[in-house]
Amino acid sequence: MATITLNGHPTHTCGELPLVGHATPPFTLTRKDLSEVSSVDLAGQRVILSIFPSLDTSTCAESVRKFNHLTADLQDAVMLCVSMDLPFAQSQFCGAEHLERVVTASAFRHLDFGTAFGVTITDGPMRGLFARAVVALDENGTVVHTELVPELTQEPDYDLAIHAIRNRHHPCPEDALESSE
Repeated sequence: MATITLNGHPTHTCGELPLVGHATPPFTLTRKDLSEVSSVDLAGQRVILSIFPSLDTSTCAESVRKFNHLTADLQDAVMLCVSMDLPFAQSQFCGAEHLERVVTASAFRHLDFGTAFGVTITDGPMRGLFARAVVALDENGTVVHTELVPELTQEPDYDLAIHAIRNRHHPCPEDALESSE
């Protein structure tokens, strides 16, 4: 169980985020057309999972907008925005905001997602929704970055998540030197 805050008041999640270097937990979510997307469907692709309570909150809405903008040049990576919002609401939000880069996915049929990723809030007014978190996966489904945002009303560290995905695809010169030694 992890402790986060909501407006400074402690609240808890059902577990911990997956560990960096480990395989992502298998998952299935519902797309805007009510079809399913799973971790198996995403195999071979780099993925950023932006997990949050609801698009009906200003911080969540802003994070989806920013990830849409910041990942515009990452054509070979999937930006998956995950919440308990119904797929219809997710689709309506993205359409109204003209967000074409992000892919929304709902866990409304798949409550095990929140348990597998340790993000389901277990107490307080947001109980049952997800904590704000980011999990980045490489093309092998290995976790390369995680962030559980400590205050639910704050945005994640976008730069760290984007760097984790970029760095996995385009090694830094220092990485190339280390591997050649």
